[in-house]
Amino acid sequence: MKITKDMSITEVVQKYPQTAEVFMSFGMGCLGCAAARFENIEQGATVHGIDVDALIDALNKAIGE
Repeated sequence: MKITKDMSITEVVQKYPQTAEVFMSFGMGCLGCAAARFENIEQGATVHGIDVDALIDALNKAIGE
């Protein structure tokens, strides 16, 4: 299954724990915050000023997609 920008941050980290390191390396260290449960990857990346396409590429590499 490929990770997409409309998936929830929490859903991705729960399904693929190895992605937590990728989120943190992009400056999204708030994986346990309340917003992470409701925001999708694109929303979280936008709030943090992160290139969402680069993040998605890195996440998919981390899960072997």
